[in-house]
Amino acid sequence: MKRGGTTEQKRQAGESAADLVESGTTVGLGTGSTAGYAIDRLGERIDESLDITGIPTSYQSRQRAREAGIPLVTLEDASPDIAIDGADQFAGTTLIKGGGAAHAREKVVDSAADRLVVVADPTKEAEMLDHPVPVEVLPDARPTVSDRIATLDGEPTLRAAERKDGPVVTDNGNLVLDCDFGRIEEPATLASNLASIPGVVEHGLFVGVATEIHVGTADGVVVQTE
Repeated sequence: MKRGGTTEQKRQAGESAADLVESGTTVGLGTGSTAGYAIDRLGERIDESLDITGIPTSYQSRQRAREAGIPLVTLEDASPDIAIDGADQFAGTTLIKGGGAAHAREKVVDSAADRLVVVADPTKEAEMLDHPVPVEVLPDARPTVSDRIATLDGEPTLRAAERKDGPVVTDNGNLVLDCDFGRIEEPATLASNLASIPGVVEHGLFVGVATEIHVGTADGVVVQTE
């Protein structure tokens, strides 16, 4: 099993993406440790006269952006020109996201952006996706959604919260099922099938959304495109 990437690899990837941002733009601010480094770098660039606004994808990214001094707006105010976000796993430019249970909001913001730049460390790359797919579900729909996922040869597990009793509850007030499908040979088909299940709010497969991947390595940042 791959271990997580180093702090330096994550920092390099995040800062590389943040340095693409131009003044006068609106930036989608992703969730997670690597995206957090991008937010920090954007804050530094604001101190150097960069003029931007940000659209956060979670409570976590909102708080980090405020600490960095990034002016925030909503999708009602502006459409993101660029979004910077992380990934739990990627193969090519197809992603699995949702480790932070923010994938519903992330997908809305990332898909609205003209350009999605994904930041990651080398441990997140795979030849074929096989990471469990997070699926956000309405609480009352958990049993029926679980049954439907089983018919797709998936094994759903209700995500338990850490340091509190009970399950993880998303910013939207919903539950998360981590669904193991093994090796995902046709992510677009699986994405469509999951989206069609009543009670599913959003799933963590991001197909055809990412523009490029910035991967922090021991030798610097490698930029991958489809």
